[in-house]
Amino acid sequence: MKRFLLAVVLLLYAADAGAAQKLTLMLDWFPNVDHLPVYTAVQKGFFREAGLEVEILSPSETTDGLKLAAAGRVDLAVSYQPQAIIAAASGLPVRVVGRLVGHPLTTLLFLKDSGIRTPADLSGRPIGYTVPGLMDVLLAAFAKVNGVGDYQAVNVGFAIVQSLSAGRVDAVMGPFKTYETVEMAHRGLAVGYFELEKYGIPDYDELIFVCGAQTLEKRRAEVDAFIAAVARGIAAVRKHPAEALELYFKAVPDAERKTESEALALTLPYFAGHQRLDPERWQRFADFALVHGLIETPVDVGRLLAGP
Repeated sequence: MKRFLLAVVLLLYAADAGAAQKLTLMLDWFPNVDHLPVYTAVQKGFFREAGLEVEILSPSETTDGLKLAAAGRVDLAVSYQPQAIIAAASGLPVRVVGRLVGHPLTTLLFLKDSGIRTPADLSGRPIGYTVPGLMDVLLAAFAKVNGVGDYQAVNVGFAIVQSLSAGRVDAVMGPFKTYETVEMAHRGLAVGYFELEKYGIPDYDELIFVCGAQTLEKRRAEVDAFIAAVARGIAAVRKHPAEALELYFKAVPDAERKTESEALALTLPYFAGHQRLDPERWQRFADFALVHGLIETPVDVGRLLAGP
């Protein structure tokens, strides 16, 4: 009888040990080709081979992901380096665990017929922003560095194209040079943009993966396995982008094929080539953020960064 009970316990343990560990991932935006390596990792079974079952969630608001991850209500989230710095300065228990896009894609976007040629031309105009608590803060830093004065900041959320085309705002901080530019071209709208890193904002990791401090402490092995699988996804996208794109369309059938295909061609060079988080680069941005008022409290990135 004892041997029978022991055998049952061992079988249950083995079944439990072999079961996939579930992780929830909240995106930063609606699904798009910026997230292609994640969908590739799902479709090609990289997560499954790592012993993971990953549920991908879309946010209701653009600020949801990082906050929910910090609170432990989702396991992981796609976020932005500046957002993580701001969150750390405010005391949120967030940790950065990996990279998705390794350089800025964010721009200050405007219509070419708006008369905007230099940053100074933005003075006195309504300027939209996409992610509250991030893009409005970046806008303030951009304005300070580039001498933009007396502007009105307007939260446009996801409605970038509609807000610009309707004249609600004259420019928007937050659109990607690899995505919204394509979308607007398809609508017959000629756009211009200022790339942040060319106008005084330090280079940074555009899209990153974050989790809460408690999640990292309790589930470090699963988090590391997730990042390793994403790295495989990035490698697969780089090697076979057309195949990866078709896998993505199977997973997201409502995606606009023409826009996503053209956006991928622009995005491909920016996917992170490795998962090492550069402390000096991160500290440089954190110090800039403090000097220019993005944050009020200094951030030691050594506590923030927890990559593999």
